Amino acid sequence: MVEIRSALILLVDDDYDFLEVNRLILERAGYRVATAADPTQALRKMQEEKPDLVITDLMMTSLDSGFSFARALKQDPVFGQIPVIMTTSVSSTLGLDFRPRTAEEQAQMHVDAYFDKPLDARLLLAKIEELLTTAQGNEE
Repeated sequence: MVEIRSALILLVDDDYDFLEVNRLILERAGYRVATAADPTQALRKMQEEKPDLVITDLMMTSLDSGFSFARALKQDPVFGQIPVIMTTSVSSTLGLDFRPRTAEEQAQMHVDAYFDKPLDARLLLAKIEELLTTAQGNEE
């Protein structure tokens, strides 16, 4: 059982500034943080040390690379129970709205939470704690 505040969070995003800002926020909250610039690099890091939670961008190497990455994680027997948070600026950048409206839509996205960028640190930290607590309860 992992102490929630020492949990390892993997941040996956092709925006270096986003990675750095959010790494600092998470580390200040007591989390250990690993970063990756794309899903391929993230999977390599996950082989080295399994994270307790993943935060991934929607658009990286392709328009839907975050969706593909989340689906791959949720369908993997080793990583399938890891909570996944999807983040995106696609709404403000391209005017597209991918926000799930129902629990069913969220499940179809293979994510446990969804946030538009820029992230509200307070809401993000509360959601991380909620997801880690739930995941920890499912392990027991």
